[in-house]
Amino acid sequence: MVQAVAPRAQLVPEELIPRVVGRYSPVVVDRGQGCYVWDINGERWLDFTSGIAVINTGHCHPRVVAAIQEQATKIIHAQANIFAHEPMMRAAVELTATLPDSLNQVFFTNSGAEAVEGALKLAKVATGRPAIVAFRGAFHGRTHAAMSVTSSRAKVRGHYEPLLPSVYHAPYPYLFRSPYGGSPEDADLAYFRELESLFDQLVLPEDVAAILMESVAGEGGYQVPTARWVRLVRELCDRHGILLIMDEIQSGMGRTGKMWGFEHFGVVPDIITVAKGLASGMPVSAVAADKAIMDRWAPGSHGGTYGGNAVGTAAAVATLQVIRDEGLVENAARMGQRLMDGLRDIQADHPVIGDVRGLGLMVATEFVASDGAPNAAAANRVIAACLAERVLLLTCGTYDQAIRIIPPLTVDAGQIDGFLEVYRRAVAGI
Repeated sequence: MVQAVAPRAQLVPEELIPRVVGRYSPVVVDRGQGCYVWDINGERWLDFTSGIAVINTGHCHPRVVAAIQEQATKIIHAQANIFAHEPMMRAAVELTATLPDSLNQVFFTNSGAEAVEGALKLAKVATGRPAIVAFRGAFHGRTHAAMSVTSSRAKVRGHYEPLLPSVYHAPYPYLFRSPYGGSPEDADLAYFRELESLFDQLVLPEDVAAILMESVAGEGGYQVPTARWVRLVRELCDRHGILLIMDEIQSGMGRTGKMWGFEHFGVVPDIITVAKGLASGMPVSAVAADKAIMDRWAPGSHGGTYGGNAVGTAAAVATLQVIRDEGLVENAARMGQRLMDGLRDIQADHPVIGDVRGLGLMVATEFVASDGAPNAAAANRVIAACLAERVLLLTCGTYDQAIRIIPPLTVDAGQIDGFLEVYRRAVAGI
């Protein structure tokens, strides 16, 4: 018997969606276009979450929609072990065209966590070494190995141990709250010494397959490291034959005002992970590396049923072309500067904002109490006040003390300025 579809009035999120899916808003969304979504009551919301930095081309960009529709009429699932197909190969060409020459081959999968899992496996196979170094405050995903290298907050890892062994964590530069003496600008050297000390105290460098780092720390608070620190990490890897994996899942695809976050620091990683903005909301992710490294993966030693899906990779091709043709990386840099300038003006009037930081349109404001401690309550009140004016935002940081502001890269000056007016009212009201 064919079961009737439940009418919309009977679709109650609290009854149908497991509580583990924590929701940032009460919105039941109906459709989206550009920087806006409309709920089922027809109310329009300004979406400065971008689906957690996914909708870089804006909701339902016409060229992405057309690519999905066209491909869906041809073939939807062309399993990569059985068929080579044009969308996946074109996506690889478009993606590697944006990357340094040494990142020239792509393995496609479905999610950021899967990309991290693949990158870790590849590094171990390529080096023959067992250990991984990651950074405190990082978020790399919720599958088992990805959890093991994640430390943005304990609840991501809690109750799932034992986790992957031979994972070692060093502190990631959190310059606003540096525990080291001296100027914040020089704290990066102290952070680097902490990384080096792992090799004296916990693990031999010749046992380390890879150092895994986010170009800009995402869930952990939108921390931007110094170029000097990133270059020192690169040099450390070179000195010991360690592969450098850079997680570009949130910071890539133009989000930071450059196509890739690592471009801000003058380094080239050995492996990168890509997801989120890669296919404008279709579940596509990737691991990119040099073919010589990829060739260390024996046929069948890694894979997945849905990786490189034909419809998803068609969307990735269109996404990469839209970002290039419409100058979205350059727009992210311009609009990001406008956003940062406006937020710093608000900060000057309201010291509850302790820090404004970010690159391009990957921006956060950190809220502080009178004693300088993280102030999650203030951040949550600002989120609620913006929600009341139909503006959607997300928190970040271990204590939810920061608000991340991540509009689509298609955002214009009017939308930035309108947002800043709402944000100023929200901050003034706490």
